[in-house]
Amino acid sequence: MITGGQSYVSAPPAFSADGRLLLVCSGRAVSVFSTATAMLVSELEGHEGDVTAVVVVPPPAAATATAAAKLASYCWTAGLDGVLIYWDFMAAEAVRKVQVGLPVHSMVIPNICRTSRGAEVSTPFAFISVEDTSKPASEAKALRGQMRIYDLTKGRQVGNLLAETRKPEKIVASSSGEFLGTTNKRKIHIWSIPTKDFKPDKIRKIKLRHTKNLTTLAFHPSERTVAGGDETGRILIWRGFGNTKFSENSAKSKVDEGRDGIRGNDDADTCTTWHWHSSGVRFLKFSSDGAYLFSGGLEGVIVVWQLDTGKRRYKPRLGSPLLFFVDSPDSSISCVSCTNNQVYLLKMPNMEVMRSIAGIKLPIASASLGGSDRVVYGFDYTNRIVAVPTEDYCIQFYNLLENTEVSELQVCERNFQPVDDITMYISLVSLSIDGNLMCTVDVKLPEEELGGLITLKFWNHGSSAGNYFLSTVIYEPHSDAGVSAVAFRPGRNMAVSSSFGGNFKVWVQSLSSQSSNERNHAGWRCQSIGSYKKKPMTSAAFSADGSVLAVAAENVITLWDPDNNALVGVIAETLSPVTNLSFVGNSVFLMSLCQSSRPQVAVWNVSNLSMQWSYSIYAEAACCSPNGNEFAVLALMSCSDDGTSTEQDGAILLFDAESPNPVASWSVKKAKGGSISFVKGDISLDANANTSSDRETMLLVYVNGSHEYVIFDPRKSEDLVVSRNTDKKIQAEEPAPIGYASIYGELSKLESKKEVLDVPFVPSDRPWETIFSGSSHALPPLTKLCSAFLSSLLEKRPVANE
Repeated sequence: MITGGQSYVSAPPAFSADGRLLLVCSGRAVSVFSTATAMLVSELEGHEGDVTAVVVVPPPAAATATAAAKLASYCWTAGLDGVLIYWDFMAAEAVRKVQVGLPVHSMVIPNICRTSRGAEVSTPFAFISVEDTSKPASEAKALRGQMRIYDLTKGRQVGNLLAETRKPEKIVASSSGEFLGTTNKRKIHIWSIPTKDFKPDKIRKIKLRHTKNLTTLAFHPSERTVAGGDETGRILIWRGFGNTKFSENSAKSKVDEGRDGIRGNDDADTCTTWHWHSSGVRFLKFSSDGAYLFSGGLEGVIVVWQLDTGKRRYKPRLGSPLLFFVDSPDSSISCVSCTNNQVYLLKMPNMEVMRSIAGIKLPIASASLGGSDRVVYGFDYTNRIVAVPTEDYCIQFYNLLENTEVSELQVCERNFQPVDDITMYISLVSLSIDGNLMCTVDVKLPEEELGGLITLKFWNHGSSAGNYFLSTVIYEPHSDAGVSAVAFRPGRNMAVSSSFGGNFKVWVQSLSSQSSNERNHAGWRCQSIGSYKKKPMTSAAFSADGSVLAVAAENVITLWDPDNNALVGVIAETLSPVTNLSFVGNSVFLMSLCQSSRPQVAVWNVSNLSMQWSYSIYAEAACCSPNGNEFAVLALMSCSDDGTSTEQDGAILLFDAESPNPVASWSVKKAKGGSISFVKGDISLDANANTSSDRETMLLVYVNGSHEYVIFDPRKSEDLVVSRNTDKKIQAEEPAPIGYASIYGELSKLESKKEVLDVPFVPSDRPWETIFSGSSHALPPLTKLCSAFLSSLLEKRPVANE
C-alpha cells in the first residue's frame, strides 16, 4: 500500500549543520528536504510511532575538520514508540537505537563534556519528556509527565527524574546547552546544566512565576535572559535569572528588594512586558547575535522585537497561524511552520519567502458549519487527485500517488485573517469522473440574520491536472436554500444540483467545446427544474451511461430522465433521509446511504424498483466503482459523540452489489471525519500487473479524519507494497550557496578562451590520432574504423609499369 498525507508541522524541524538540508517530522518518518529546491531528498523510516523530535547534534568544537564533516550528517530522533534512534541522514540509515519504553514527546541534546582519563570528551546526553502510561489518564491530578536523562553512549537512564508534571511538557535548551526550560501553567522551570564534567546531581533548578498560563519560552544565546509568552499574547523578558542560585558563590549573593516586575523571591534582576499579539504566543526565538526576538501566533505574522528598545517590525501575510520558528546554523536561512501544514523557507534577515514545503491541508473547523457531518472532499478519479477545501477559501489539489501539492485554487476573492470569526466557507466540491469539470459551493454566513449568500460556481479544466479556470458564477441557485449535492453526467457537459429547499436543477454548458480564446464565453445555464412533493432533495447521482438521474427526496428515491426532465420511477422509502446516492458501475444497482439516528446502507435494483439488501450500520462515507460491481463503505465502530476514540475506530467494508456478504474488510483509525474513494490504478506501480486484463486496474483511497491517507488495491489478497521513497519524486541534493556566495552571490567563473573544435571523421594517413577525439555517440561504425586503421599500417609502394 501507499501512504501519505502526514503532517509536517507536528514538531519543530531541524537544519543540517551546513544548512543545506531541512529535517521535518512527518508521521512515523523524518522527511529530508533540500533547502535550495524544497524537494524531497530522502526519508528516515524506522519508528513504529509518530516522530516527535529531531535533533541534529553539532560536532564538538575541538573536533578536526575531517571529524566534523563526518559527524555533520548524524541526528537523533524520538517518537511515541518510546525509541531514540541515531541516524546517518545522508545515507538514510539507522546507526543505533536506545529503548526508553515510554512515549517521548520532546527531546533536547545539549553539548556536554565529561572528563575521561584526564581529558574532556564530548558525551551525548538526551533530556527527554515522556508520558507515564502506567498512571490512569482519567485521574485529573495524575502526574503522567516526566523529565528524564539518558546517556546515549551507554543507552541507559542516569540520575533521578528532573520533574513530574500532569502532562508531558516541551523542553527548550539554550544554544550553549547550559540551561534547560519548560513551561508549566503559570511558571517557567529552568535547570542549570553543568556542561563540563557533567554529573546529574550537580543540576540546579529555579522557578519564574507569572499571573497567566505560559505557552512558550526561549533563551538568549549569550546572556542570562529568558523570554516567555503567555496565553493572552504578552511577552515577558526576565534578565539576569539565576544570579543567586546558579552563581558559583551563591552564599554571598543577595536578593535585591524592589526589582522591576519580579514576583516574590524569583531569582531574576528585572522583568519587562511587551504586548502585541491578540491571542496566545506560539513561539519565541532569539536571533543568533541576541539583538532581536522573533515571536508568532494566531495572527500569522512574525513580529521582530529589538531587544534593547522594544521597537518592532513585521513579516505579515503568511496566511495561517504560526507554530514553530527555527534558524539554520549560519543564520542565513530560517523556516517557519504554519498550522496549514506548510513550512516556509525564509531568507534572512529580510525574511523573504524563498520556497515552501506544502503537505496536504489539515482539517478545518468550518467543515462542520453546513448542518451536516459530510466531508466535502472532491476526488479526481482519472488523475488520482484529491481536492481539499482550505481555511483561506481555496481548494488544494493534492496528488495522492506522489504525496505532493499540485496547485491551489482561490475560490472566493476575499481576504483571510486567521483571528477573524468564520464568515464564509466552502461547503461542497464535486469533480467529474474525467476531471475536466468541477463545481464548488461557497456559503457566506449571515450577520445578525442578514446578508447570507450561497454561490454555485462551475470551473473548466485548464492545461494541466489540478488547473481550473472559472466558467460561470450563479448566485442563490436555489433561492435561499442550501445546496445538498452536485453530480456531473458522464460523457456530457451536464450537471445536477439538489437543494434542501425542495427542488433540483439540471445545468448544461452553452458550448460543448471552446478554444483557449473563447473559454470565457462558455457558460452554464439551467435547463430544467424538478421536484417531488415539495420534499427536500438531499442527494443526486447519474448512472454510468448518464441515461438515468437518481434524486433522493428525503427518504424517497426518485428516478428521472435527465434530457426530458420526466419522472420515470419511484423506489420505496428508506428508514431515514438519504445523504448519499451512487450507481454501482455499469450494473442495475443503486447504493443509498443514510447517516441519521436510524442509519442504513441499502442496495436497490433499479430494473424492478426493489431493494436488493440492506444493513443497519453507522457509515461515515461510501463510494462505488465506476466500472465494476463493487462498492466500499467506511463504517464507524461506535456511534458515540463524546469525542473518545479507540485504536481501531472504523472499518472499510468492500461489497459486491449482488451479495450482502462483504468481500473484504480492513480496520482503520480516525474514521470519524474520513472519506473513501476509488481512483484509477497506475499499472506501472505493479510489476505483476496483467496488461491484457479486460478490467481496468483500480485502487481504493482512504483519507482519515486527520487527512492522512492510504492507497491499496482492494481486489488483491496481498497489499501492493510500494516504498514511499520509490513512489515519490525524490530529487538528489543540490548544493546551496554558503558563506560568501550566500550573501553576495556566486563569483563569475573564468572560462578558458581556448576553443576545442569537433573533429569530424575523415580518413587520413594517421587516423588513430583523430579517431577518438569526437563525442562517443558520433563515432563511425567499427567496419570503417578497422579498415581505415589496418590500411594505414600498410606501406604503400608505387607499382612499376612493366
